[in-house]
Amino acid sequence: MLSEELLTGWGRTPIVPGVVRISRDLEAATDGASASRGLGRAYGDAALPRRAGAIVACTRLADRVLHLDPEAGKLRAEAGLSLARLDALLLARGLACPVVPGTEQVTLGGMVAADVHGKNQHEAGCFGDHVRGLRVRVGDGRILEIDRDNERELFLATLGGMGLTGHILEVELGLTRIPSPWIWQETVPVHGLDALLAHLHEASRTWPFTVAWLDGLARDPAGARGIVFRGRWAEHREAPPGLPRARRSIRIGRDAPDWLLGRTLVGAFNRVYAATAGRRPGPVSPSRFFFPLDSITDWNRLYGRRGFTQYQCVVPADRPTAALRVLETVGRHGEASFLSVLKDFGRPGPGLLSFAMPGTTLALDLPLGSRSQALVDALNDVVAAEGGRIYLAKDLLTRPEHFRAMEPRLDAWLAVRRKWDPEGRIATALSVRLFGDAP
Repeated sequence: MLSEELLTGWGRTPIVPGVVRISRDLEAATDGASASRGLGRAYGDAALPRRAGAIVACTRLADRVLHLDPEAGKLRAEAGLSLARLDALLLARGLACPVVPGTEQVTLGGMVAADVHGKNQHEAGCFGDHVRGLRVRVGDGRILEIDRDNERELFLATLGGMGLTGHILEVELGLTRIPSPWIWQETVPVHGLDALLAHLHEASRTWPFTVAWLDGLARDPAGARGIVFRGRWAEHREAPPGLPRARRSIRIGRDAPDWLLGRTLVGAFNRVYAATAGRRPGPVSPSRFFFPLDSITDWNRLYGRRGFTQYQCVVPADRPTAALRVLETVGRHGEASFLSVLKDFGRPGPGLLSFAMPGTTLALDLPLGSRSQALVDALNDVVAAEGGRIYLAKDLLTRPEHFRAMEPRLDAWLAVRRKWDPEGRIATALSVRLFGDAP
């Protein structure tokens, strides 16, 4: 089925008219399409058409589980299967997806394309580390089965390749066996960025899941309030009986006024949030621990019609002041992050263009405005100078010269992409912006 739609990313800008082809048959849907799109949770332009009217294959109806072997811990499914449906299937069987991002509203294909990471990156690596095989349609129309032994170069270029090396049709994934479907969580309130990073690094030595929140509205990031969250799968004796109940979500339904996420209200929320952080250790549902923002179905509408961007970077482990430099750059431009999250990365991602490297990643939610481009340019100057890189699944405003300065791997990845798509049939708004693809 073909339909003309206005498409946008989760940040709600830009808006591009495209022709969406949706079908339960991904082979048919991707034939001649210039891009694939799952549930639209890439923040910027990664899943937007290269030009108005280009055909985009929507994968969300192709969501069948093709094979599940609980004993071997292995699953094969169509690329449109959502993480929410997968979690519901696995948790009841004592299994879990080994790596999950900050939302359940993503597809397996999208998780491969972005090579997503989670709160356990320091221990489990990225999603691509657990992908055993893929079925893809490359640019010349051929459908291939690829893995680390068969067309290895293409396989590794597809992990984190933002869907630009081929349409992902099926994913084979290794799973994790868990003692219960609950997470044991502990929280540690911390004052000051140095202390926050020290507590985060220390927690990552012994806890599989760690993440830190920082008050991004603080005038002085070095002295800001923060919270370190640490967790693990709860043992059977620690867990409540049965499965966690499905969480009710709130729907906003309309765009919030621009003043809602101003300093006054967000500052008040941050003070309350920090004051209540010292909750007693105990079991929580995986949805509460991994996907807190999913409790608001359309939380991106809180930013109003202007939209927002999330700037996510990773800076190397041997640059201890890099995170402070990034945060200070935001303040010098008169801006503030309404949600600031830090995580430890323990090893590189497996893909030729994977985001992760050993170090610290910062994710900063920034309302879009007239100064946004200048701010992102300044942030990219800092990150490039520190030897870091940015996450393409969140990016909207990075310039080609900045991305190339951060990515010594880019030419090798582009060569693989050209090999399998010499005519440039698969392209997105992101690849036009960053890689010089024809619109």
